[in-house]
Amino acid sequence: MAADAPVIDNERVSVRDITLNAGTPSAMERHATDYVTMFLVGGQIRTTTAGGKTSVATRNAGDALFGHKGTEEKVELASGSPARLVVVDLKDHAAPPPENKSGLPNAFPRPGSKKILENDRVIVWNYTWMPAVPTPMHYHDKDVVVVYRYDGSLKSTPPKGDVVVNDYKFGTIKYNLRDRSHSEELVKGQQSAIMMELK
Repeated sequence: MAADAPVIDNERVSVRDITLNAGTPSAMERHATDYVTMFLVGGQIRTTTAGGKTSVATRNAGDALFGHKGTEEKVELASGSPARLVVVDLKDHAAPPPENKSGLPNAFPRPGSKKILENDRVIVWNYTWMPAVPTPMHYHDKDVVVVYRYDGSLKSTPPKGDVVVNDYKFGTIKYNLRDRSHSEELVKGQQSAIMMELK
């Protein structure tokens, strides 16, 4: 996995988009930072530690796992169709959420959202937009890595300013900064995302 170049690299995270294919060997990797693995496409995943211990687990689309700095492992597809992982290396750059002075609720939790992971560094959510059902107007108090799971267009409406329609494809990965407010509505196709908020 270490050979994959990051698709996003900034002061807080380095993000890699990795496809695992059956029968393709992977190299042992030692993680230099804490990290989160989000599964865009799941599968039977075989993990081998530096000590030679091997385990196989079924990971579903939308799952997320947290790993600690110093972990040494080899991750491969045990069998079946290719799996696609988004690995987010968490850098040691603190950016505490600003005080929410907007008068709006925070982005999460929101109706229809499902929390799948939380610790002292991140919160990971699954969320699906429904056609013609705008989200409540909300405030993003945290930086967030977003992995889009389908082809669909979202209309973003801020409290003030221009409405923007963003077209996202399956596998699009975005890094969005905190301290912003808007409402979103699905206007074309379908859309769901795994969203990792940084504490």
